[in-house]
Amino acid sequence: MIHIGDKRILLVAGHYGSGKTEFCINLAIDLAEQGIKTALVDLDIVNPYFRTREKTQFLESKGIKVYGNFYKTEITMEIPALSAEVRTPLEDPTVYTIIDLGGNSAGALVAIQFEKYFVEGTYEFLDVINKNRPETSTIEGAVNHFHGIEERTGLKFTGLINNTHLLRETTIEDIQKGLEFCEELSNILKVPLLFTGCPNYLYEQLLSSKLMEKINHQILPIHFIMRDTWLDKKL
Repeated sequence: MIHIGDKRILLVAGHYGSGKTEFCINLAIDLAEQGIKTALVDLDIVNPYFRTREKTQFLESKGIKVYGNFYKTEITMEIPALSAEVRTPLEDPTVYTIIDLGGNSAGALVAIQFEKYFVEGTYEFLDVINKNRPETSTIEGAVNHFHGIEERTGLKFTGLINNTHLLRETTIEDIQKGLEFCEELSNILKVPLLFTGCPNYLYEQLLSSKLMEKINHQILPIHFIMRDTWLDKKL
């Protein structure tokens, strides 16, 4: 069970392959199951694959309202048009709103349209890090990605998410590698490491491992909802 603070808007960014959309969806489900009124806003209008809005029906069956592009779920219709309804949860103080931004600084730029809702101190802005992706496999690459998004959006990150994985081949060693990497990154960037994402099949193993002695933040079990199992089969 994830605990949230008093900031009801959460923006989540991360490079392609970081797992940011899976993180957003799993967090939304966790909160909704706690009885928290939750909305997911899909502002990733750049990436044509693995988008929150593709799971609208599934998420709404869980009590989560999804907002996104004007054309809803059509994967072949890549027209970057946002519905005016996107503002609805941002203006509703009773809703915890999770915003899934684009994967790089250009994709995250769309957040500027809604900057009036992002008053410093009233929102969280988290950067999802997967050390196993080439763009964020080094400190230099991760720092450049971090600052690139801040510069393009005009928003400051407030924390990091360690989501180092290899999909269904992820091991505890991957999580440990990502944890050590993100702790170093946290010290350099002066923002806290707030979450570690853990594939659900490793969750109990992680909780009983010695690695827990080094973890002083929240762990979110990740179910692979966006990625169908057939995509992981070796040819």
